Amino acid sequence: MNILINNKSGIPIYEQIYQQIKTQIISGSLNQDEPLPSIRNLAKDLRISVITTKRAYDELERDGFIYTVAAKGCFVAPKNVELIREENLKKIEEYIGKILQLAASCNLQKKDILEMIDYEMEGEQ
Repeated sequence: MNILINNKSGIPIYEQIYQQIKTQIISGSLNQDEPLPSIRNLAKDLRISVITTKRAYDELERDGFIYTVAAKGCFVAPKNVELIREENLKKIEEYIGKILQLAASCNLQKKDILEMIDYEMEGEQ
């Protein structure tokens, strides 16, 4: 598992850990039932507080990405297809918002955007 902390990003460290582990789980880089580093070991490797690492793991567990086994540690939870779908829908909505901003700056109409989407989808088939 590879996690990089950017102290200058303005994003809290626990959130950076959360996002990077979540991304690795969704992408399949981390597999179902794969053990995660212990909270203490991850904190030591990243040179951060155990409390910060624990918060990231707690949020990952709360959101269904990992599970904890007493005295054994934390593991990647089975993929929840509906959860992954929701995550992807959020990303699509963000991209659509950016597309609409760019389209407005170019004076594009809805039909122009839909035409572009149709063209791209035809190219993928």
